This record gives sequence, structure tokens and C-alpha cells, in this order.
Amino acid sequence: MAAGSAWSGGLYVVLVLWIVTVTCSAEPGRRQISMQLYPSSHSTPQAGDLLHVRAVGDNDTLHFLFCSQGAPTLLLIHTNSTSSEVQVNWPEFVARNTSGSLKVEPESSLMYSSAVVFSRLLEYDDVNDTAEPTSDLFPPYDLQNFTWNPINLSEPMALLCGTDASFTNGSLCLQLSFFDSEGRGETWPHLLHSVNSSQLEVWLDGIPARATQSRFLLEMHAVGEAYPLSTIDVYQSIDDEYTPSIFKVSQWVSSVNGSSDVLGYALWKPVAYRQARPALEDATPCRHSVPRAQSGSMVTASSGLIRGFFSDPKSMALNVSFGLAGEPFYNVTRFLSWTLLVGVGSPPVDSFSPLVVAIMAVGLGIPMIILLVGGIWLCIRKSKGASSTSYEPIN
Repeated sequence: MAAGSAWSGGLYVVLVLWIVTVTCSAEPGRRQISMQLYPSSHSTPQAGDLLHVRAVGDNDTLHFLFCSQGAPTLLLIHTNSTSSEVQVNWPEFVARNTSGSLKVEPESSLMYSSAVVFSRLLEYDDVNDTAEPTSDLFPPYDLQNFTWNPINLSEPMALLCGTDASFTNGSLCLQLSFFDSEGRGETWPHLLHSVNSSQLEVWLDGIPARATQSRFLLEMHAVGEAYPLSTIDVYQSIDDEYTPSIFKVSQWVSSVNGSSDVLGYALWKPVAYRQARPALEDATPCRHSVPRAQSGSMVTASSGLIRGFFSDPKSMALNVSFGLAGEPFYNVTRFLSWTLLVGVGSPPVDSFSPLVVAIMAVGLGIPMIILLVGGIWLCIRKSKGASSTSYEPIN
């Protein structure tokens, strides 16, 4: 009887926790995604491509602009209108000699804008296997000087690959994904995304290393007119269900004068992979530097998209370094991939899946109920035994 009650109680706990989990993770409003690649971008050799992705929600619109004119740049614009548009003056945009060639209409609908610029790839010879970049840095690869292939569209994704003039083979690629609903990336690290975000996967494939013990760093700039991404928060979790062995998430966030309200973010897990089809043994840790303020004019000169949209940009920059001491060097596989999520509002927060919640409920709930029922049963038996005991009178 006690075992039956325990099982019924455990099943009840599982059912309640399942309902709560499903309710809390109910899918938010979806977005309608449309993509436009400016055909005139091939009119001149140095024009680069400009991709515009429009994601319309119930009462707002996200505009994602991805450009290879200069250093690859992702610009995210959030408006409070479902009818807002991005207008491009293409001749001025290609000329890159003035701001304002890219505008949002109506201008009053603009709520927030932020951009991420992939500016340089740095390489160093880690002769002592310390994974600490020192004076052994090679001359950096400026990504604004790369030769970029046309953007390859495969909805809802876009792929951009480029090479440096010094490469005999190999390339640096960026794959951009857009989402009309909440979910997770199909490949590791399986980042949780919302309808207010896009995902960028960056990889080095066959790039010739300049030393047998080479390691790489990727330099990024966060750009905004008022509040660029400025602070990095690192969160820990006890759950590595989706990214085995990784228990941290790094969030590069934008907030108003240090308040807790987050305007936008770039999010990643501190892990990269050494194979195109990653497995757990291919994971390698990565680290980030402290964001530092940079010259707005410098990043404006390197990116046509920044030049066209921002009139007075503020910039923060950091490096992400790949590999720790004792980890294999780049030459072992000649491949390295890293994934970044960019969005507006508060970053999505990882939580236990319903399966994990059910297992925890069964693992913890049933023993608790068995102990409770067993304790009650023992108390009842002891009480009955005490009441039935008789004593002989003492003369």
C-alpha cells in the first residue's frame, strides 16, 4: 500500500512539474521573415554585398543588415512599427564618403540599433604552449582587406566566405541564421535563441598557419550611437545537457547608464570546435578580453555599413582567443568554429528541459515520498503497539 501511494505521489509530482515547465516555456509570438539581397551590389568590384532581413512581429520589426563592404558587419535595428522600412541610397552607400546613405523610415519608429564588426584575425606562435598572446604576434589579417565572395542565400541562412591575398588556400566564413520562433541551434553548442535574435557561426577552414604552434584570436567591435555593448557578464549553470562539459555563458550587453535593463546583447558559450562535424573530443575552450573603448572613426573607416548608418558611432572592442595551454594547436585539424548570438532585449536564459525535470522529479520525489509514507507507517505501528501493551500491577 505504501509503495502504491509513493508511486502515485511521484507520478503526480512529475505531472505537475511537466505542466509548469511547458507553461513557462510557452512559445512567444512568431515573426515573419523576408530577405532581400541588393542585386546592384555587384555593380562594382569593391561594392560588397548588402543583405537586408526583415523580421515582423505583432507590434514591432527587427531589421538585420549584413554587409561585406569592408569588414563583415551585422547591424541590428529595432523599431516599434510593423511597417518600418530600411531605405538605401546605393550610389552614396558604395561611395562610403558620407553617413546617412542607409536610413530607417519612419525615423520616429527607431527604438534601438547596434552593430557587431568582425575587424581582425590575429595569429601568434605559442612556442611555450601558454596560450598567452605576447610579442610573438604575427602581422594581423585586416578583414576589411579580404576578398569576399558573394553572399550565398539559403533561407533562413546566409553564408559569406573570404580570403586574404596571402592565402594559398583556405578561407574565413561567417554563416548567419535567422529565426521566426524560439528554439536551439541544430549543431553544437546548441545555443538557445529567441525570435529577437540571430546567430553567427564563424569558422577558419584550411587557412595556412604561419607556425607549427599557431593559435588564433578574433577581434570584434560593438558599435552604437548611444549605448554600444560595453559590459560582459558571465553566468554559470549546473546544466550541460545541450553543450557537454560547458557550464558558462558569456553575455556582452548594452544597458542605459549601467541600469539592469538590457537593450541588446551578444551571447556565446566559451567553447570552439576543431572539426566541421563537432564531437565532444573536438571542443576547445575560448576566452575573451575586457571590452575597451575604441575610436569611432577607426571602425567607421573599416566598415561601409557603419559609415552608411551611424553619424557619431561609439565603439567597444574585445578579442576572443581560442585554445588553452595543453590544448591541440590549430595545425592539428586546420579548422576552428565559434558561434555567437546577437539580439535585442534580455538574452534568452537556459533552463532544464522537461525530460531533465521529469528525471529529477522521479529521482528526488519518489524517495522523499517513500520516506514520508514509511515514517507515517512506523509511527502508526508504534502507536498501536504502545496502546496494546499491558503491565502487571506491582504488589
